[in-house]
Order: sequence, then C-alpha cells, then structure tokens
Amino acid sequence: MTELSQIDLQSLAAGHKRTWDAFVVAASPLINAVVRRSLANYRLSEDDVMDAAQDVFVRLCTNGFRLLKTYDPARAGLSTWLAVVSRSAAVDFARRRRQATSPIDDVPESALAVEDRHVEKLKIPEGLLTERQALILKCLYDEERDVAEVAQLLKIDAQTVRSTHHKALLRLREHFKEEAP
Repeated sequence: MTELSQIDLQSLAAGHKRTWDAFVVAASPLINAVVRRSLANYRLSEDDVMDAAQDVFVRLCTNGFRLLKTYDPARAGLSTWLAVVSRSAAVDFARRRRQATSPIDDVPESALAVEDRHVEKLKIPEGLLTERQALILKCLYDEERDVAEVAQLLKIDAQTVRSTHHKALLRLREHFKEEAP
C-alpha cells in the first residue's frame, strides 16, 4: 500500500490514472475520518457521510485538478492540507443537504407557538457597568443597531464596540450569577 508521502504530486496533478488510484487508496482513511468527524453533529446517514467523502475526491480532481494544484508543501504537509480541504468540503456538503425551510410569513401563527408576552426588561444596578458599556448595550439591544452602526455613531472602532460589549456581558453574568439562589 502506498503512503501519502510517496505520492508523486506532479504526476497526480497531471491526471495520471495509476497515481490517482494510489492516491485514493492512501488518502481515503484520512479523508473518511475527517469527513465523519466533521459531520458528526449533522445527523446524516452513513450514505450521506460516504457521499461527502466522495465529494472531497471530486473537488480535488475537478477542473483539471485545479484544487489539488493549489497545494503548497512549503505551507503544510499533504495530510494537513487534505484534512482542511476535507473538513471544508464536508461542511459545504452538509449545508447543501439541509432541509428546505419555509419563509416565516408562510407558516401559520398557531404552528409557531409564539406567546405574546411582554418580557420584563432586565434591571441593571447603578454603577455595575461603565457609561460606555451601558451605552453600547442600549444601542445594540434596545435600539437594535449592529456593531458597525454603533461604532460609527460613537466614532470608535468596531472592535472597541465588540470588546466593550463582551466586557459588559462578563460583568452582568458575574453579577447575576452571584444573585442566583
């Protein structure tokens, strides 16, 4: 049995059948394992998992082995590169297999089981958050603005908005965790 490291990549990318066959035998265990692990949470059938693994090989040889030709041994080992390609292909496969959804406007309200209750607004103790944290939470949640809008409004970097938001949530979690019975 041929090892992945023994595969002649130039011959493989040139489309030689014997080299391709040896590559498939050598790469199958790795590709199958990565695809299986990547799809473990998608609840797909065994046939779907095998189809996803087959899809990896199809991607590698499509368009004159275009994807395979992008492999750069200076950046990663072949098995590492194949694992990344396999995971990406598996996730794409699972996304294509997702069940079709209906627009929410087409679903009867009774099927949604939505209750029309007003949620009580969380009362944040005075002084728990900084003024900036409180303002950012107000903009993000009360005014339903996105991070870019808040950053533009406050004339700060979007990463500052995300960081401040994160720190505010940490403070809130810590405070309300202490109050819980």
